[in-house]
Amino acid sequence: MRGLRRLYKPTLNWALQHRLVTVCMAVVVFVGAVLLATTIGSEFMPPLNEETALFMPITDPSISLTKAGEILRWQDRVIAQDPLVESVVGKIGRAESAIDPAPVNMTETVIVFKPKNQWPSGTTKETILQRLDEKLRMPGVSNIWTQPIRNRIDMLSTGIRTQVGIKIFGSDLATIEQKAEEIERVLHQVPGAIDLYAERITGAPYLEIKTNREAAARYGINVGEVQDVVETAIGGKNLTTVIDGRQRLPVRVRYARDFREDPAQLRSVLVTASNGAQIPLGEVADIRLVMGPTIISSENGLLRGTVLMNVRGRDVGGFVANAQRAVARQVQMPQGYYVEWSGQYENQISARKRLQLVIPIVFLIIFLLLYKTYNSFREASHVILAVPFALSGGVFLLKLLGYNFSVAVWVGFIALFGTAVQTGVVMVIYLEEAVARKRAAEGTLTVAGLREAVIEGALLRLRPKVMTVSTIVAGLLPIMWSARTGAEVMKPLATPVLGGMVSSLLHVLIVTPVIFTWLREREIRRTL
Repeated sequence: MRGLRRLYKPTLNWALQHRLVTVCMAVVVFVGAVLLATTIGSEFMPPLNEETALFMPITDPSISLTKAGEILRWQDRVIAQDPLVESVVGKIGRAESAIDPAPVNMTETVIVFKPKNQWPSGTTKETILQRLDEKLRMPGVSNIWTQPIRNRIDMLSTGIRTQVGIKIFGSDLATIEQKAEEIERVLHQVPGAIDLYAERITGAPYLEIKTNREAAARYGINVGEVQDVVETAIGGKNLTTVIDGRQRLPVRVRYARDFREDPAQLRSVLVTASNGAQIPLGEVADIRLVMGPTIISSENGLLRGTVLMNVRGRDVGGFVANAQRAVARQVQMPQGYYVEWSGQYENQISARKRLQLVIPIVFLIIFLLLYKTYNSFREASHVILAVPFALSGGVFLLKLLGYNFSVAVWVGFIALFGTAVQTGVVMVIYLEEAVARKRAAEGTLTVAGLREAVIEGALLRLRPKVMTVSTIVAGLLPIMWSARTGAEVMKPLATPVLGGMVSSLLHVLIVTPVIFTWLREREIRRTL
């Protein structure tokens, strides 16, 4: 402390003698922080490393279940051969649940990695995924990489299974698919877009059997009899139910695969007429393959298509801003059709709107408490200046460490604002007590006596201020070097507090006494 006092006293003396320069330097630092903040990206929350990965390749909608299974088995073998993969398991299509309407062309593969202490030096999760992505690339398959928990949260909250998604709304599926493909081509030109895929709505083959009513009537066959044969031969008909413990298993009968997998063979299926004659199905019905949608999604009363993508190498907010301009400039939407940006970005917009309301309320509450303490608008304004200067240090450290603005970062700033104001209040209390002692000792207060009192009070405040900052920094440093699960969120939260406490230390020790002296000198000169 003796060393700090020997350094602090002449510095404070110089600042009191060059008050305008000191305040201008502080303003320059704050303006520089504001300008620097415009170059920092934004995101909803820092990505949490779940130490697992979710591989979600998407194929053509017309793929068969057999071929999809072959691709899945090949992908699982390739992933399992990686030396850093502990286990891998994949799923095709939907589970036995009505809330998981996944088509056959979408696969979900959960990858569990080996413990990090078994990884070679310098290996990261991103390098492993990049290596796997290169091995798993194949024509007709779009690779999408995410994380299991993150994916479930995004799917439940927005319906989008990637970081960013574009929802195209309209009334015609073909038009929606066409616009989705146009948007996909445009987004390929925007830096940062990976795992880009425009959802193919149509293209799935359907077997259409339409009863020829006139032909059926000539044979004395009604439409219901034709449909019963189609149901039994192709779809299967439940005959009974087998009870196995708590399970109820239906017993279904239908034609073997060899007799129902080809439309030409289905035409030979016999329909019994009312006179007992056996009539081929092809004589009383038109059988053909038609292309249709794999899945029909709707939202807000309109049909919906999606374009999926992840973002790498830049912040989500900056990417979406560039992508929105590119899409608006190059893609013309027909009347009655429009797009919405969704995914994690949707949560980011919601959080930003809420923070735009919360942060001004925080400032207002702090100011009202200061006004209640001093009963002076000028004193409250003086002390609350610690907030923007504390913001400066937090912004500089954020930029230095490469973090983006997020909800976690702004929570850290809100915590910093309260601490910075508290230290400013204590400094002003010390200065006022020193001025009161000086006035009581000399009977009157001169400009020279004011400066002596300010230096005395500031020197008394040096030790508790350094202790406060040291305690906060010591408590947060372990978070900054932590590598455990959750550190990805805690580090951005702690960063503005660490940087802001350093800048607020300089402000409270140097700028606050200067402004305090300036205000008190004006009062002294008015009384003379």
